[in-house]
Amino acid sequence: MRFLLPRDLRAQILRESEAAHPRECCGLIEGIRHGEGWRADRLHPAPNLSQDADRFEIDPAVHLETQRGARDRGTAIIGCYHSHPDGRPRPSPRDRAGALEKDFVWLIAGSGGVLAGFVFDGADFHPVPIVEAG
Repeated sequence: MRFLLPRDLRAQILRESEAAHPRECCGLIEGIRHGEGWRADRLHPAPNLSQDADRFEIDPAVHLETQRGARDRGTAIIGCYHSHPDGRPRPSPRDRAGALEKDFVWLIAGSGGVLAGFVFDGADFHPVPIVEAG
């Protein structure tokens, strides 16, 4: 399994992470699932509704609207991204508690511009390699 992420989308996540610091940035990932994993086609930055600096919350209405748009384009929301300011790019206990969708990719930007990918299998997160595309 692997996650194909275009260079410009990777750079966008890292810029958003820096701009949101010391809070978490967040957004949704649009793309497709294919035989060997997933491919990101576009990002949908979202306001972080959480009042806690170390947590993110995407408005469910934004999520539904973004899903509709993706469906109209023949793609899907295949994951989300957020940052861990001054932290490691690993799922936190809060991330685990908020994970619901099976086969959903989570990209986490940590301090120092490090980006890591994980897929939620319905019970836990598993690392997924990020392959830079284009």
